[in-house]
Amino acid sequence: MSRPLIDPDRDLGVPAPGDLRPRKRPRPSAAQGGGSPLVYVGALVVVALTLGPVLYAVLGGFRTNAQIAESPAGLPDPWVLDNYRRVLTGGTFWRYALNSAAVAVITTALVVVLGLMAAYPLARYRFRGRETLYVAFLVGLLFPATVAIIPLFILVTRDLQMGNTWWGVALPQAAFALPITVVILRPFLMAIPDELEEAALMDGASRVGFFFRVVVPLSGPGTVTVGVLAFVASWNAYLLPLLLLQGDMKTLPLGVADYSSQYSSDAAGVFAFTTVAMIPALVFFLAMQQRIVGGLQGAVKG
Repeated sequence: MSRPLIDPDRDLGVPAPGDLRPRKRPRPSAAQGGGSPLVYVGALVVVALTLGPVLYAVLGGFRTNAQIAESPAGLPDPWVLDNYRRVLTGGTFWRYALNSAAVAVITTALVVVLGLMAAYPLARYRFRGRETLYVAFLVGLLFPATVAIIPLFILVTRDLQMGNTWWGVALPQAAFALPITVVILRPFLMAIPDELEEAALMDGASRVGFFFRVVVPLSGPGTVTVGVLAFVASWNAYLLPLLLLQGDMKTLPLGVADYSSQYSSDAAGVFAFTTVAMIPALVFFLAMQQRIVGGLQGAVKG
């Protein structure tokens, strides 16, 4: 019997008996994860430009004003803890932090609750004008808070009588966070199988019961994502609190600005106050980073 022209073992990548020649493995291309050196260099430059000012502020808090004046780009020698100790033991920082935390928690709760209630009918119900209403939320992404800052100031302070209160800042922040919340949550709710809803209704559950017992638990990744984004955005907000809050009701970003103006000659103290003000939002965001990525991936897949 004649031997076949094509050896099946060779086609499958299995070496034939007696064939001990090493096979060359294909080199991974840039698209397969090898990457170009220019990409890594560019990434390092971006990281350096991003983290450079942060590291400078952190290290500046461990120096004295004399050290900063003598060598602005030097390292602490010796390391001084008095700047951070003075910030943490003073009541000013904690008052600002309490206001920021309260406004951020209220804003996050409003965004999550109202966002789920708005995204649910846009995802699960079929009615005339549904897509038009969804487009209206998309258009809301094009209008930042700065566009309506003067009408908001008049509405909150004169009409609602909520000036210089936590709710007066939290309500506008939640309203401007709703568009992106609906955009992220709608794919999660649309991905829930219709058969699951039909089975729940056949078992006697109402639409409200299905929403609380099934929809809310299954949309957990998206809910966590929008909650974290709303919390961090509220914590770092500056413009709305600047116009609506005064005195002891100011939030931490305003406190940083006031501290920098009041103690402008104390550069080391300003660095320490700024660094401590960054820590809560930074730690919270890093702790929830994986959940945010997972939530955004689920929204894209949905």
